[in-house]
Amino acid sequence: MEKVDAIGGFFFRAKDPKALAAWYEQQLGINPVTQTADEQPWMQKSGPTVFAPFAMDTEYFGAMDQQWMLNFRVSNLDALIEQLQSAGIEIGRRDEIADIGSFARIHDPEGNPIELWQPTKTDNA
Repeated sequence: MEKVDAIGGFFFRAKDPKALAAWYEQQLGINPVTQTADEQPWMQKSGPTVFAPFAMDTEYFGAMDQQWMLNFRVSNLDALIEQLQSAGIEIGRRDEIADIGSFARIHDPEGNPIELWQPTKTDNA
């Protein structure tokens, strides 16, 4: 069976798309959408990507009206948390799950939940 290779983009509505794109670039290092062939889009590091539909009544995302949640893999969760806190960004819940990794929750300026995930080191990671 032929399969897709990776997520090629994530598209969503925003109240202020320019400001939100600037926040993601400034706080998380995600390049905005390229406007010319000379610009470089955000390039992900290879590694695991979890694709997981959740039940409609899940409380895992936070507010019940949230239809999605981004999860970003990170190399050094503690350093990123320190950087985000220095920028005045509130860190929500922090969890550690044995053999999976460490997690932290933040929200972007429009209230969208973002989970940061530092995978547990394995031979494959």
